[in-house]
Amino acid sequence: MTALRLGTRGSALALAQSQGIADALRATTGREVELVEVVTAGDRSSAPVHRLGVGVFVSALRDAMAAKEIDFAVHSYKDLPTAIQAGLHIAAVPPREDPRDALVARDGRTLAELPSEATVGTGALRRIAQLHALGLQLTVVPIRGNVDTRVKRVLGPEADLDAVVLARAGLARLGRAAEITETIDPMLMLPAPAQGALAVECRADDHDLIELLSVLDHAPTRAAITAERAFLATLEAGCSAPVAGYAELAEGDDGDEIYLRGAVISPDGSRDIRLSRTGTPAEATEIGKALAAELLELGADSILGTPTESGARTQHLGATE
Repeated sequence: MTALRLGTRGSALALAQSQGIADALRATTGREVELVEVVTAGDRSSAPVHRLGVGVFVSALRDAMAAKEIDFAVHSYKDLPTAIQAGLHIAAVPPREDPRDALVARDGRTLAELPSEATVGTGALRRIAQLHALGLQLTVVPIRGNVDTRVKRVLGPEADLDAVVLARAGLARLGRAAEITETIDPMLMLPAPAQGALAVECRADDHDLIELLSVLDHAPTRAAITAERAFLATLEAGCSAPVAGYAELAEGDDGDEIYLRGAVISPDGSRDIRLSRTGTPAEATEIGKALAAELLELGADSILGTPTESGARTQHLGATE
């Protein structure tokens, strides 16, 4: 039987994620899978992540699927635009890695232990905004590059930063969790919607492949991601906007419940709105939409409209911010 062609970006993290899915599918179904590297516009650009736009790491993979150059693709779910892509289908959402953000700092320090004016790098406007909101008098700089490039700016021989903040899931998938000096509590820094989750996508008319890939689906993860993505879509914000959302499943009195927390933060950290909402997994979409509607009623749209230019430059953050 012909091997399935799995499209992937060429970065170390993308390859690790795709190889993990290929191995799981082979172990579960016996089907052989070959990785096919696809270069995306995001890989070719050196612009800050929040300037590139939503879907910049995804479109080339989707084009390759549509052209039948590959059979399916693995995406970091948070890179996907919230709008449904015609002709394609998310066939599986595998179990999620730890979605929290992580600090890698010199001398094993935590956020609270960083000295005043310490320089912290991160690529996400959401993280920049929440670092500002902590009021720790840090100097925050936007950075690009893969995980290895970012970590070297703290731990390498030519290090120029005191710390970086990035997704814990990426470090874990690369076997580099030991370099984390603090896994940041969501009460301090709420993750991005769908952070730590993968989306396994194929053509919507390939029913046999959809059925085959469905063995990788994890219902609790899919329910949590559905709530987070509905929240994000209702706010009409992209993955790099200063929006955070995190859903957890817990056992309630009448079965499993989703607990969804959401926040909208101005890029300079001076304004934020944070709320939460609960419901059943079957209500995941409605929970996300309702929480977003509550935030909008409280003025989240004005925060989303805050100019983002300030968040893209080095800033010294005082306690009043």
